[in-house]
Amino acid sequence: MTVDTNTMISITEANQNFSKVARVVDEYGAAVILKNNVPRYLVIDFSKAEKEKIASAEDVYVISERLIKQNMQAYEVLAE
Repeated sequence: MTVDTNTMISITEANQNFSKVARVVDEYGAAVILKNNVPRYLVIDFSKAEKEKIASAEDVYVISERLIKQNMQAYEVLAE
């Protein structure tokens, strides 16, 4: 994941000025909150989170095919 330095905010600053975090998310789509100068938390727009949560039909199809191939023997026994 590429992180824009404009989206990085210390945990102290985020705690004291959460409206700044919200403005960064509105402008860039995400904010990275640093704890001890290490990226620790990611704040994203809720609508973006909803989109990321849903797997595409193609992803589900690929995973299903892989699981069927891995477990073909078990499926054949169940089919009998």
